[in-house]
Amino acid sequence: MSSLLVWCALLQTLLLVTLRLGDCAIAVDANRTSALEEARLQRENLVRKYLKRLKKEEGALKLVGGRGDFEGNVEVFHAGKWGAICDDEWDQAEAEVVCRQLGFPGYVKPTHTGHFGRAKRKFWMDNLWCGGKEAELTDCRFDGWGANDCESGEAAGVICKQHDTDTTTTSKPVPVELKVPKERFGQRLELRLVGGRVEGEGRVEVRIVDGPGGAGPWGSVCGDGWGLLEGNVVCRQLNLGYANNAVQTDFFSDEADGKGLPERVLLSGTECYGNESTLADCLHDPIGWDTVATCSERKGHVAAVTCVPAMADLVFDHVEMEQSLHLEDRLMYLLQCAMEENCVATQAYEIQRDNPNWHLETRRLLKFTARVVNMGTADFRPHIPKHLWEWHLCHMHYHSMEVFATFDVIDGQGRKVAEGHKASFCLEDNQCLPGVEPRYACANYGDQGISVNCSDIYRHNIDCQWVDISELDFGEYTMRVAINPEFKVPEMRFDNNAATCRLLYTQTYARVFDCKHERP
Repeated sequence: MSSLLVWCALLQTLLLVTLRLGDCAIAVDANRTSALEEARLQRENLVRKYLKRLKKEEGALKLVGGRGDFEGNVEVFHAGKWGAICDDEWDQAEAEVVCRQLGFPGYVKPTHTGHFGRAKRKFWMDNLWCGGKEAELTDCRFDGWGANDCESGEAAGVICKQHDTDTTTTSKPVPVELKVPKERFGQRLELRLVGGRVEGEGRVEVRIVDGPGGAGPWGSVCGDGWGLLEGNVVCRQLNLGYANNAVQTDFFSDEADGKGLPERVLLSGTECYGNESTLADCLHDPIGWDTVATCSERKGHVAAVTCVPAMADLVFDHVEMEQSLHLEDRLMYLLQCAMEENCVATQAYEIQRDNPNWHLETRRLLKFTARVVNMGTADFRPHIPKHLWEWHLCHMHYHSMEVFATFDVIDGQGRKVAEGHKASFCLEDNQCLPGVEPRYACANYGDQGISVNCSDIYRHNIDCQWVDISELDFGEYTMRVAINPEFKVPEMRFDNNAATCRLLYTQTYARVFDCKHERP
């Protein structure tokens, strides 16, 4: 009996020890789980902190003012601050680099003239020149950090292709109602200019004439993307001549008479080709009688215009180009001055960087004469003030325009396969009709411009008056030359500023033919 009691006591003791050991094991497991969870949280915080810091690294990009993270004006991070990018020379190559750097599969289109609102920060970059293959936008060539002559309405932007919704979602999904494409206004619009000092200036106000119950209330026009193309249509509809300036501003408010700016923004996303008779014929974001248009601009900055009765009108002479176009192979040693102005293809700079004997290499140039005639009723003058003109040692004169002409070679799929540009230009009267006295000359810091019935001629033997086609395969292409391509300087019309021609390129010669005028 006593032995049985001893065994029972031993079993109780073993049971108590086992339970205690189990409790310890559970406690250890709990502590281990707690430690693992804490480590996981620390890792998440570190990743989150790194990603936050990554977005503010030198050269980082972001898009602002758009409907989602896939579109907007481009801003770049430099010296601890975000800054805008000017739209001078902004095209598909830069858009491709931006969208790739931001992780999107491609671009839809580049945008200009503050399409997503005016620039609200200082401009960090101007006159960007990308080849399209750069890993980051800061790898492209530009004038230097902060060096620019741009106004707030010249913000560069981009619309990127979105990822498949099955794999990626954006942090700012586009509302369904904003995915509807732009359309022409289905009703008649009445226009007026309000707040100006004279009859031909002021903010643009519109109202629907044929609405239910008669004419509707007056409303303003959103300033996003507002430019000279839209301004010309407004001036034409009001029989006030031509747009000398088209801006996004609150300058023309009526605070003096107590009316102020209208609360209602009636139109947004206005996009004109430039030859429309009325603003209703242009494309707009869809809007109904009872809806209010959305606008990314801050309150009060709406579309405004200044109209004048006389205006310049430039016409590119494609016949002169057809007669003068030819091929020339030139040593890179002789192209050093042109390379400083980004007048050769990106591959030439790679050769200069990688090949110690780069100066012995040759580039094939498609050269031609560009003759531009002013057929308008007023002189064509540069929009940059004279004290901001740049002295070019290569040409030994001042340049008054940064982007006056672009030259593009396009393949059958619509891709730009070669391009040239006049990054800057000197404007003068080289040839005038009988009885017209030349007034403008580049020499001796003279006034620059193109008089009525005079021509500015850049002959084929001048630097940069070419397209570098060294890497182009033989075949048939489209060649496009555009004057005043970014609509920076006002004109009567822009649908005669570009010439599109067929280009035949062979091993021994090149020629252009079947040219026609169109808008840049």
